[in-house]
This record gives sequence, structure tokens and C-alpha cells, in this order.
Amino acid sequence: MLARTADNLYWISRYMERAENLARMLRVTDRLSLMPSGADADGSEWQSAVIVSGAEEDFYRKYEEATPENVISYLAFDAENPSSIRNCIETARRNARAVRTALTTEQWECLNSAWLELPRWNETRVRGSGLHRFLDWVKDCSLLFTGGTVATMLRRDSYYFTRLGTFIERSDNTARILDVKYHVLLPEHAEVGGGIDYYQWASILRAVSGYRSYNAVYREGLKPWLIAEFLVMREEMPRSLISCAAEIKECLDKLGEEYGQRHECHRVAGQIYSRLRFGKVEDIFRQGLHEFLGEHIETNDRLGLEISRSYLLG
Repeated sequence: MLARTADNLYWISRYMERAENLARMLRVTDRLSLMPSGADADGSEWQSAVIVSGAEEDFYRKYEEATPENVISYLAFDAENPSSIRNCIETARRNARAVRTALTTEQWECLNSAWLELPRWNETRVRGSGLHRFLDWVKDCSLLFTGGTVATMLRRDSYYFTRLGTFIERSDNTARILDVKYHVLLPEHAEVGGGIDYYQWASILRAVSGYRSYNAVYREGLKPWLIAEFLVMREEMPRSLISCAAEIKECLDKLGEEYGQRHECHRVAGQIYSRLRFGKVEDIFRQGLHEFLGEHIETNDRLGLEISRSYLLG
């Protein structure tokens, strides 16, 4: 497969996953801001959404405060933000058009339909209750694309490049959400396990569709160390770091078999998976959860660069 085609497939799935992650984050942020008892009295939840997106510097270059209106405008619709939901969908569709023959009919129709529908959503329409309808629509578009990918693509290199993009992006997002909550979001004076804290931890689980799954696995109240274990080391949780690492490793192993050679990206992927597979949550907290997650984000970024150097246009 041409590197340009592989690159487009990889970034199509990354952009769709990014749009979905932003939609999830904005939805739970808005929900938490409406909670009673001062769950978001200082507006820190909206600030955290900006931090999780990785666009904090650019955001504050344009806005003085992380108000709901500013954050929604920037993360959902801003044409100058390359990672806004609008730009993610438009870029994914543009990439798809360039590799139309490498996609299945279902994948193309999903991306093209989302692109055609996108102009109907604007800041005026999503004000108030319209926001949740828009965010649910974005999530549905991404899930439809993912379902079409899994259900209709041949298990060849095109499939593995597409899936790689999804899991590299997802791993980064889960780590950032957990890091922001534990290190940035919780005020110094707030007690872990307190009322405000409970809402914040629940919002993280909802952002990764893990609230009910957590209760099914642990059958007890929300506890920070268990939530960390759930989102880092439980492979049955599809958005956990180890689940993403396992999927990435498998995709790269398949590509290694198909092309008959292995690269530095294979070593880095194996290193990430082994660290998560054989590590213990006690060791993570002993090292420091913030330090562990920061290291994971950096290594995941390096893995993305190595994949690009080995197979894509990097």
C-alpha cells in the first residue's frame, strides 16, 4: 500500500475518534456544570475540557476565560482550531475522498453523510438543549464509522492502519482525562471521596462510557484507585490504556507479518503493552499517577511518530 493511502486511512480514524472524544468530554462537562452543591462553582470543569483537548495555549491566546460559551465555540466550531469537532469531521471526509477506493461503501457513506449534515449545526442551533443533540449526533457518526470499519473492511493492511489511528488517539484521550482529573481538576482543599469529588470521578467514567461497566466490575462505590486501575489496567474495558495498547500491538504485529519486517514502532508498542500488562496499580500510585500518565502520553506520542516514520508520510 502507498504510504499516502496508509497515512490518510490512519488520520481518518484519528480525526473521527478525536471528534467523538471531544463530544463526550463536552457532554459530561455540561452535565457536571448543571449539578447542584457547587460541583462546578469555580468553572474548573470547563477549564479541564480545554486542558484535555491539548489546546490550552491556543485557547487562552484567543479567550481570557474558559466560559461555557467560549469553550463550546472553540472546541466544537472554531475554524481556526484544527482539532475542533467541525474541522475533525471536515478533514476526515477530505482524506476519505482522497482514498475513496480504499474505503468500503459503508465507511464512505458515513463520512460523506456527516460532512453533508455538518453545516446544519451551528452555534445558534446548539444553544441550550440543542447542544446535547449535536454532541450525540457527533458520537453516533463516529460509532457508525467504527462499526462500518469493523464489520465491512477486509483484514488487510488498510484495516490495520485504520484501526491504529483509532487506538493511538483513544489511548491519548483516556490518559489525558484521567490525568487532568487527578492532578489538575480536584481543588487542593477538596477531599478525595467527597461530594464534589464523586461527581467529578463519575463524569470521567461517563466520558469513556465506563460508569455502568465500572459498577459491573467492582460492585462498590467510586474509589480513585479502582477507577485508575479500571481505566489503566483492565483489558476488558475497551477504552482502557491496556486495551488500546493490546489493539495497537496486534495491528502492528499483523502489519509486520504482511510486510515481512519489523520496525522501532513494534518495539515501542511491545514495551507499552508489557508495562501495563505486568504492572501493578500500587506501583503506579507509588510512582505518582500524574507522572505515570505523563510518561504514557509522551511514549504514546513517540509511538505515533515511529508508526509514521515506518509506514506513513512521516
